[in-house]
Amino acid sequence: MIRLFAAVAIPPEIAQGLVWRQTGLPGARWRTVDQLHITLRFFGDVPPVTAEDLDLELQRIFVKPFDLVLAGAGSFGEGWRIDALWAGVEPSESLERLHARCETAARKVHIKADSRRYTPHVTLAYMGQAPEPKVAAWIAEHNLLKSPPFRVDRFGLYSSVLSPSGSQYHLEREYRLA
Repeated sequence: MIRLFAAVAIPPEIAQGLVWRQTGLPGARWRTVDQLHITLRFFGDVPPVTAEDLDLELQRIFVKPFDLVLAGAGSFGEGWRIDALWAGVEPSESLERLHARCETAARKVHIKADSRRYTPHVTLAYMGQAPEPKVAAWIAEHNLLKSPPFRVDRFGLYSSVLSPSGSQYHLEREYRLA
C-alpha cells in the first residue's frame, strides 16, 4: 500500500513568507517549507495497481493554468481539540475545478468518495494541546495574511510516509496544466 494525495506545491518565495509566521505558539508542530502545499484530494492508502490507474486518470485532467492568492489564517477544531493552523486560499473557480477533477479521477479507480467539504488551505502547523486563547491570539495576529498572486501551472501526486518527526512527502508524478 502507498499513501497518496494530489496537491499544488507552494512556490518557495511564498512558502518563505509563511515560514516566518511560524512562531509564538507553544505546542505547534510547524510544517517545513517542503511540507507546505494545497491538498487537492487525499486518496489514502492504495494498492500499487490502483496507484498506477490513478496516475493514468490524473494525466487526463484538463484545467488551464491559473493564479492563486493565499489569504487569512484559521484553525480546524475547537477549544483544546484544535488540530491544525492554516493559511487560507482566496476563492478560485479554477482550483475548485481542479479539485473536482481529482475527485472524479479517484472515483474512476474506485477510491471511496471524500465526504468532507473541500476547504482549500495550507497547513502551517499541527497542534498539541495549545490553550484556545493563545491559538486565537495567533490567528488574530496573522489573519491579514495575503500573498502575492502565484501561478499554478502544475500539480503533483505525492506519497506520504508517517514518521516520528512528521510526514515526509515525495513527489511521485507531476502533471502540467494546459
